[in-house]
Amino acid sequence: MSDIFIKRKKGESFEAMYRRFSRRFMQSGKKLTVAGKRYHAKDKTKNKRKDSALRGMKIGDKRAWMIKTGQINEDDRKRGGYRKR
Repeated sequence: MSDIFIKRKKGESFEAMYRRFSRRFMQSGKKLTVAGKRYHAKDKTKNKRKDSALRGMKIGDKRAWMIKTGQINEDDRKRGGYRKR
């Protein structure tokens, strides 16, 4: 990402310059990066990891069954969803 550089315009108040800087800072996406580094996200608990793995296995089994029975083609995935024909 490029740096955000704001120069005070002639006759511009500090508040107006600060608003321009804030707007450009938000649009650049740096606020999300800074917030992500500032706060530590907790690791998933053992039960949540297990539930997530089981859910993934269930979805995989369902998809394999649908491919085997001809309900979907193997390349019919778009954005994680299925298109029925």
